Amino acid sequence: MTTTSADQVSNPLHESRESRWPGLFTPPRSAVRARIAEALFRRLVRRVAIRASFPDGTVLGGGGPDAPEMRIHRPADFFHRLGADARLGYGEAYMAGDWSSDDLAGVLTAFAEQLSSLVPPVLRKFRRLAERTQPKSEENTIEGARSNIHRHYDLSNDLFGAFLDESMTYSSALFGPGEDLAAAQRRKVESVLDYAGVGEGSSVLEIGTGWGELSIRAAARGARVTSLTISEEQKALATERIAKAGFADRVDVQLCDYRDATGKYDAVVSVEMIEAVGAEYWPAFFAAVGQRLRPGGRFGLQAITKSHEDMLATATAYSWSHKYIFPGGIIPSVEVIDEGMRENGLTMTGMREFGLDYARTLRLWRERFLGRWTEIASFGFDEVFRRMWEFYLSYFEAGFRARYIKVHQFGFAAG
Repeated sequence: MTTTSADQVSNPLHESRESRWPGLFTPPRSAVRARIAEALFRRLVRRVAIRASFPDGTVLGGGGPDAPEMRIHRPADFFHRLGADARLGYGEAYMAGDWSSDDLAGVLTAFAEQLSSLVPPVLRKFRRLAERTQPKSEENTIEGARSNIHRHYDLSNDLFGAFLDESMTYSSALFGPGEDLAAAQRRKVESVLDYAGVGEGSSVLEIGTGWGELSIRAAARGARVTSLTISEEQKALATERIAKAGFADRVDVQLCDYRDATGKYDAVVSVEMIEAVGAEYWPAFFAAVGQRLRPGGRFGLQAITKSHEDMLATATAYSWSHKYIFPGGIIPSVEVIDEGMRENGLTMTGMREFGLDYARTLRLWRERFLGRWTEIASFGFDEVFRRMWEFYLSYFEAGFRARYIKVHQFGFAAG
């Protein structure tokens, strides 16, 4: 696993990085907030199964000698960032090199396992007053959604191709005994198609094309597919892959928002797109699914989820992942999905949860991303981007390992 050494992070950063990552290398300064953040960190880390080491030789944490180590290289900058905004500061400190770890996913998992107890109960009711909220510019209007998607999915098809398996599937796999990632991704796709009842002669609407694998598998079953995406990069490669598979006559990939979809279908499918919809637009998403289905039609959905309580507690918070990875996103709860579908005439017919499979998927992506970093860097990405993506993949792996977030597949039937 590629890691950032203490020597690397202590070197001066090039001026060009300041312009590429505005503000990242100039931590906000507040002596009072930094002192509070340091006091809270020192108290909280005693309950976390890690070792936090400092340049002066101090080692804190509730873990033993074999616990994941968090090396804090620049304590002053680290605590200033946490004091200014802990939701942003922890990840930004890693990006800037204020701290590092040889087992980043292990460190983040240890914190995630204590997430519910890290904020003292007396402070939780005031948390929303202090938290930064998601900016209006990232709202998922039709234009806003295109901008948000562009910032992540249009980074580079070559980037995604470097760490995904050959199916170019960017969502959780569903592992069977002895299966590699590619086989587990095919199993996942076939499973969600089963939930949607896709077969010979089915007319299918896919909301969120990805790079075309689900459309290919549906067409191979004898279905005709209309697939919607708002990513130009994904549309181009998906169309190419679909044609190469021999299904250009059975799949129509459209650059179209789900809110602009028309027609009636036997089945609707969507894999890990609902997380990008935004809470304000969930009713529009659920309504679009209901409106597009014929009577007796079925909906197959795969979605990252969190508990309803946690969803409500973090509904408006602006986190590191919003700023750097998924602007405008919010993870729904099972209750929100079920209620939204029932309000539009659909009844749940099946559900499975496989969050630990997502942790495994993310670990494999991370290992391949880091192992092929030299190739990825040649596409124009710098070391800060590498640390950002290592943190992103580890951050979500930790969430699934700790069961703070989960992933579900659902089946729904229209009345």
